[in-house]
Formats: sequence, structure tokens, C-alpha cells
Amino acid sequence: MGKKYKDAINKFDREHLHTAPEAVALVKSLAAKNFDESIDLSVRLGVDPRKAEEMVRGTISLPSGTGKDVRVAVFAQGEAATVAREAGADHVGAEDLAEQVEGGMMDFDVAIATPDMMAVVGRLGRSLGPRGLMPNPKTGTVTDDVAKAVEDFKGGKVEYRTDRHGNVHVPIGKTSFDEEALLLNYRALVDELNRAKPASSKGRYMKRVSLSSTMGPGVKIDPEA
Repeated sequence: MGKKYKDAINKFDREHLHTAPEAVALVKSLAAKNFDESIDLSVRLGVDPRKAEEMVRGTISLPSGTGKDVRVAVFAQGEAATVAREAGADHVGAEDLAEQVEGGMMDFDVAIATPDMMAVVGRLGRSLGPRGLMPNPKTGTVTDDVAKAVEDFKGGKVEYRTDRHGNVHVPIGKTSFDEEALLLNYRALVDELNRAKPASSKGRYMKRVSLSSTMGPGVKIDPEA
């Protein structure tokens, strides 16, 4: 644990439940000043992700963007590949791109595929699956409209999904964002998670909510506030 981190956790009550505006202001104040840290929202949901019907997954276009340079790989061929390159995709290919990924090339944040490429992409499960990068129609990453998908993800569209413990982790901006921009993204994401609540989820849905910068401690938020 670094000195800056220790200093940061001594500046506030880590068990106190803050309002979202309080948490945003606090996280910004605790962040390092030497680089523009990412600010991430973590939510523990009252779901059982082992049950397919309780897997919470989807995408949302954050109103203030993410401030991140998102690297996109597109599995496509022919005209779709040309369109993907023109839209700004960082890596475009078919069998050749699949071979690169099998060889360890993972220099991208989002993977998009046209439906006809899923037979090729399907064999990359070991590489893409553990990183949450496998293209999926539910998240708009399996599509014939690759240009729109590339532009959406580069423009602030993010994917959310529960991990095996029922947690969702999503970046909502950078410490350089003003507080209102971060709050807009926070509220949009919380509203989206509530909208995606599985019908079978019982009891308290949002069990734990916290906000943190890349190098900073988590600040707890009262989801009812």
C-alpha cells in the first residue's frame, strides 16, 4: 500500500454512506494530480449470476462520454471490413485477426463481429471470454452495422456485465471531468442497471455501491440517497 493511498484513506470515513454528489467530489479530491485517473463505479447486485436469467448484461452510451481512447477490433471481411476501417476501428480482419488473437494479441478494449464471422470468433473463447470481450448480440457487438458499433463504442458507449460474484464494474469518466459530467454518467448507469433488474431477483437489488479513482480508495455511496 503506497503512502498516497494511505494518506487518502485517512482523509475520510470509509464506512460512511455518501450521497452521489458527495462521493464524486471526494473521489476527485483524493485522486493523484500527476495523471488523469479513470473513475470507476462498482455495484454489488442482489443477483445469482450462476443463473442465466439473473445475468445482468448490456450497454449504455454515457451522456458525458468516458474520456478514454477506446481501442476496437472488428472481425469482418469484404465491404464490412472496409466500412469498419473507415469508421476508425483499430484492428480489422477475419481469419488473420483471429490468428493474431490466438497468438496473444489483445491490444483492444472492445471486439465487434459481423454475424457471418461468429464461426471464426467462436474458437477464440479461451482468449476473449475471460476478459469479457466475446462479441454478443445483446451488447450490440455482433452486428451487420459495424460502422455504427465502432462509432458508438469510441464515442462513449460502455458494456456492463455481472462477474461471477454479482459485481458490475464500469468506468464513468476521468478525474479531469467536472462533477456534473460525472454525476450525469453515474445517474445514467444506475438508472440503466435498475432497468435491467431481472424479474427473478428478490430482496435488495443494489447491495453495495462505491466510486473510486484508478489509484484511490473506494468511497461508499448510499444507493437510496
